[in-house]
Order: sequence, then C-alpha cells, then structure tokens
Amino acid sequence: MAIHSGRHQFGTDKGRVTLRTFRDGLAAQAGHDLTIEATRWSAELVVSPDQTPTSLKVTVDLGALAVREATGGIKPLTDRDKREISVTARKVLAADRYPEASFTATTFKPDPAGGGTISGTLSLAGRTAPLELRVSQSGPGRYRATTTVRQTDFGIKPYSGFLGALKVRDTVDVEVDVDLSAAEDHEAAA
Repeated sequence: MAIHSGRHQFGTDKGRVTLRTFRDGLAAQAGHDLTIEATRWSAELVVSPDQTPTSLKVTVDLGALAVREATGGIKPLTDRDKREISVTARKVLAADRYPEASFTATTFKPDPAGGGTISGTLSLAGRTAPLELRVSQSGPGRYRATTTVRQTDFGIKPYSGFLGALKVRDTVDVEVDVDLSAAEDHEAAA
C-alpha cells in the first residue's frame, strides 16, 4: 500500500522525533543516557503521480526539546533536572542563534520491503553536512527513519561536566517515527 501522490504535511500530529544521547568519560556512571523528544517539528513530503517521493523537508524547533527518559546514573532525574538539561541542550546547540535544525532530502533509494534510504543535507548550528536516513516500514503507512549525528561535524562541542570527567558522547542517535496511514486511507477512499 503506497502513499498517494501529492503534498503531505505532518509533524507532531503524526509522528515523533527522538534523540538519544549517551554518557561517556571517567565519571560516566554518575550521568544518564537520555531520551529527548523534539516537541515541535514539521515535515513536507511530495510524492509524484507514480507514487515515488520527490522531495522531503523536515524542520525541528531546537527551543522545544524535552527530556522524556533518563537511564543509568547514581540517582533518578527530577522534573527540575530534566528542565535544566533541556536548557543546557539549547545552549550547547546555540539555539538562540540557530533556532532550527533542518533536513532536506536530495536522493530517495527505495527498498522493495517498504523502506530504503534517504540522502540529503542536515543544517544544524549554522553548518550543513550530508546525512543519510535508513528507513523501514513498521506497519501499513508507518515508517521509522534512523540516523546518527556527530555533534563535532557541526562545530558543536558535546556537553561535559565535572572538569571533563562526565561527557556526552559525540554521536547522537536520531529516530523519526511517522504514521502516514491517513494519507494511504485517503487514496483508498478516492
């Protein structure tokens, strides 16, 4: 079942963007691995009449990052800790100067199993670099895209504390889950 041709706009109403950070350094056991959600983002996907994607643009509001889960560490995070981490993340990402991250697709390589790869460029913290998303179909009209972003590729110095003994690993895992089944249902009804 393919998504019908046309322009499809979606965001938090049909999906979720999740960032996963991991602790590093000599004092790593004191820190937490974090699951952070982008609570404001939008995307536009254009599909041609032959039902192949022709363009994709995703924009994430870096001022709307929220810590959803923390594992590890000496003690659990409080709600206040989570809010403070979100503020620190915005500072590390220079969200005051560069309030958005964006991904623009340049190439779509479908896989017969319903997924494939999407290559494009990621703009983050005032820099742009190539990025590839691995896409899998998790159900009818449901897709998961995954990638890893290296912060230093964008001039971002990963967070560190306790004189560098506790750090956030340079690589951040990104997962995007979207439900485009309503777009497919629209095709079936037409």
